[in-house]
Amino acid sequence: MLMIFDWDGTLSDSTGKIVGCVQAAAHALALPILPANEVQQIIGLSLGEAFRTLYPQVSDADHKRLINAYVEQFIEADAEPSAFFEGVEEGLARMKGAGLKLAVATGKSRKGLNRVLKNLGLCDFFDATRCADETAGKPDPMMLHELLAVFGVSKAHAVMVGDTTFDMAMAQSAGVRKVAVTYGAHAPSQLAPFSPDLCVDRFSQLLAWPLLPLGVEA
Repeated sequence: MLMIFDWDGTLSDSTGKIVGCVQAAAHALALPILPANEVQQIIGLSLGEAFRTLYPQVSDADHKRLINAYVEQFIEADAEPSAFFEGVEEGLARMKGAGLKLAVATGKSRKGLNRVLKNLGLCDFFDATRCADETAGKPDPMMLHELLAVFGVSKAHAVMVGDTTFDMAMAQSAGVRKVAVTYGAHAPSQLAPFSPDLCVDRFSQLLAWPLLPLGVEA
């Protein structure tokens, strides 16, 4: 079984940090500072797509400045990586120990993901990763197709776990099972229309899913 995880809002409790850095970048360019619930809606998209969605009125030059300002803010804020959500570290270790293949499909840049994996001492933990700046970003299913090809597994033997509608739409387009976590950036009511195969309010609940051969009670 191939388990594919989104990063921000699914494994990492980084939603608040992302929102704060987006707002700080907007302030630096004298743009309107959007409320947190509005900013949360773009988490999961590539940076370019995210800022085009939030600030469609800005010029191409200011769009680039906005991205650069965000990156500067985030690197500073992420000097101490965001903590995993409760149960994530133990759950991932349990899955890996049971022989499941673990992968990451994220809207983060390759440089950003590599930085956080290095800071957490997890450079060699995941079997494969895909980032938005090296393939098509979410909700395009390309990164999932690429991960399936890497492992040579069928769609029936892969699961996408995520917290946003972009994750659910990507999994749906790729034809893989989808697990929605309800503690991340998007509300349960936004995820429900995608008819997830499983919805969990805590990461540990994933371990009790009969599809996974773990035999763990959440």
